[in-house]
Formats: sequence, C-alpha cells, structure tokens
Amino acid sequence: MDLFMFVVCEYVVKSGVLDITFYNGYEVCRLNIQAMKDVLLQEGLVRNLRDGEWAKVFSFNHRQWHRRGKELLKKLFQQKRLIPHRGMSQSSPTSDAGWCDEALDSHEATPLSGIIVTDSIASAYGSQPLVAPIRRLGTTPWWTSRSSSVRLSRTLADYRASLNLVLRHANSIMFIDPHVDPSLPHYRDFIQLVQAAGARTPAPLIEVHRVCYHGSGPSRTFPNFEAAFRTQLSASMQVAGLCIDVFIWDDFHDRYLISDIVGVNLPNGFDTTTSSALTTWTRLGRQDRDDIQREFDPASNRHILRHRFKIA
Repeated sequence: MDLFMFVVCEYVVKSGVLDITFYNGYEVCRLNIQAMKDVLLQEGLVRNLRDGEWAKVFSFNHRQWHRRGKELLKKLFQQKRLIPHRGMSQSSPTSDAGWCDEALDSHEATPLSGIIVTDSIASAYGSQPLVAPIRRLGTTPWWTSRSSSVRLSRTLADYRASLNLVLRHANSIMFIDPHVDPSLPHYRDFIQLVQAAGARTPAPLIEVHRVCYHGSGPSRTFPNFEAAFRTQLSASMQVAGLCIDVFIWDDFHDRYLISDIVGVNLPNGFDTTTSSALTTWTRLGRQDRDDIQREFDPASNRHILRHRFKIA
C-alpha cells in the first residue's frame, strides 16, 4: 500500500522551524508556520520524540519562539495530536541536527510520513528524502501527494493500514454503519478492526452504531442484535481490554468512522470481500465531523434510539 493511502499522516517538526532566528524576519517565520498549521491540526499527528522530551525544548527561554509557533504547539497538545515515541539514542540530543538523527532513527522503528526542518538542517541531510525544509514543502513529494481521499481494496489489510494511526492513537472512535453485524460473513473482519484499537492504556472510547433491522421492505426483520454482538465480540474485547457502547437506531443510511483525530466517509462501511472490489474513503472537514458526532448523540433527537448496550 502506498504511504499516502493513510487517512492521517505522522510528522516530525524540528524545533528550529518555530524559532524566529532561523528566518529573515518575524513575518517570514509566521508565513512558514501558517503553511503547515492547518495540515497538522486537521489531517496530521506530530511525533513527540523521546517520550515527550521534544516538546520540553520549547520551555527553553533562550530561544526566540514565534508566538504562532507556541500557539500551534498548544493546540497540538489540546487536540492530543502530539504522539510520544520512545527514545532511540542513549542520550538526549543537544542540537537540532541531533533531533533530526533521533527522528530518522525513530522512523526506522515506526515509519513517519515526513520530517520538517529548517534550511540549514535540510542542507546537511540532502540524501534523505524524508527530510524537507519548511519553505519547500510545496515541492516536496510526500507533502504534495497528500489527498483528502484514498482508494483501497475492501479488505481487512487495507482498512487496518489506512486507519493505522487512528486505531493506535485516537481517544474516541465511532464505527457508524447501518448494517454492521459481526455474525455475518462479510463483517467477520470487523472484530479484528476494533481489536486493533485495543491493548493500550488508557483504552479509547469505542462506539458502534447500526440500525434495528435486517433487509428491506416486506422482508425486513428485527433480530436480537444484542445477543449477536455479545456472542461475537465479548471474548475478543476482553482480550483487547476494550469496552464497546453499541447503539441501535431506528434508521440511517450513511457510513462513517468518527474519531477525535479525523472523520472519514466510508461508502461501503466496514464490510470486507474476497473479490478485487475497491472503495474510496474521503476525509471529512472538522465541522462535518463534529456535526456527525452530534447526530449520533442520543440527546440530539435526530434519530430514534431503539436499544443501547455495552460489551466490556
């Protein structure tokens, strides 16, 4: 799978990028920070190297951090987009070049999408395609190849790869699919998809949303979904350390994955197939993502909640 089939990408931002002294003036620094701000806050994560030591660099007052840079860092914290990664070298880096080496070493352990640096650092790492100066992001392949949609096979492997960062790092995940039923053959892989969000502390909040019926028209039936979900999911969720809140609604049609990191429109939901069928996922804007989250809040009254239960 192509790297840019991920719906979210993970970057490293070197501290010098937010330091005014690396630019020809305050305004130049602001414009460069603005160029990456929206991407990081809407479709990206930032690796907090050495279990958070990278972010602590910004507490050093002897450097001239741009106000916009400090605001960006604050928002990354607030939105939980700073992702700790274990230290790779024996000692903490003491320079921006040292932090770049740390980032490249961490990439070997857990792949990154890109490393954003200043011109002076980029010139020293010219042979590393992952390293790019902030002022040249507009011509950097791993930055310009980003897309609001991804084309993928309807397989568990592609689903997990595309949602990898979301399943590993989101604090809340809503699986919204009117037909999801892990007792059916084409939804059997759904169990493993949910499991991929587990085995971490604290465990994320997991919600599953579906309608109260199978079929359509005269052939419509109203099964006991609680029994089916418990039979299929209870043991797996116990192993994964997850609790699932299941909502059974009167009716809805569209399919989504909604998390605190990103929202995704899924035309075919979470079912998988053994054929070569493809599907196209589209990343949602922040306002649409938040509105869909509100839509499936029982307090919104946009749908009628028929049943609700938890699987722990």
